[in-house]
Amino acid sequence: MLCPNCNKLISADEPVCPYCGVSRPGVWWKSLPVTKGLFSGDRIIKTIIYSNMGMYLISLLMNPTRMGLSSNPFTFLSPSRNALIWLGSTGTIPIDQMHRWWTLISANYLHGGILHIFFNMIALWQLGPLVMREYGVSRLISIYTLGGILGFLVSYLRGTQLTLGASAAVCSLIGASLYYGKSRGGAYGQAIYKQISGWVLVIFLFGFLVRGIDNWGHGGGIVAGIIIGFLLGYEERKRENIIHKCLGGICIVLTVAVLAWAVSSSFYYRFFG
Repeated sequence: MLCPNCNKLISADEPVCPYCGVSRPGVWWKSLPVTKGLFSGDRIIKTIIYSNMGMYLISLLMNPTRMGLSSNPFTFLSPSRNALIWLGSTGTIPIDQMHRWWTLISANYLHGGILHIFFNMIALWQLGPLVMREYGVSRLISIYTLGGILGFLVSYLRGTQLTLGASAAVCSLIGASLYYGKSRGGAYGQAIYKQISGWVLVIFLFGFLVRGIDNWGHGGGIVAGIIIGFLLGYEERKRENIIHKCLGGICIVLTVAVLAWAVSSSFYYRFFG
């Protein structure tokens, strides 16, 4: 049979796919169109990107008369401030004044304009496969989710009033890649470390030159990614285990629950609040 996750030819009675590590690949429900390849790296990365795009479109439609239609590329097609607050922007205003700690998750899926989401998704598309290959799918999900939360937590503790964007989570992937390159060493590890260090330099130069960039969120995400990468380990040192899978599953469930709550509650605030 073909493994429903990686499409490699395997024995139908394999307890674990020898190529991608998915357990019990012969179970019937794993071959259904809905679940087939559900935990493959490419599908997870695409799902995160589609989720960001979906939340961006919802934020535009939430208050279409107030969306930015100026000629400024940094504010073009920008959702209204109210729409972003309803949907879960984070910072001292939502957390201290509205007691919405869950925004530390939802803010990772909101963006302030078309260029904002474009650059973040391009970075995720480029970095995601590297982290997925070296850490595995479950740890990719954990690094992205927990790194985004910790990055925004640092930003909140530094007094940022309102912040959002996938950049804190993307920066956690950068941090995990930095740790991997430095820890692994060798020609390959050094090449990874040198390339990712260039990303860090560009991010902070851009952050200091352009107004409105959440440098604390970026820096917090990078440090969080380094710490999480160290704690979880990467494939060459520690193979994916049940703890990694459970943590990744918890991150998925938590993210889905928070985004569902953010969308449903935002409709209440928009039309009945």
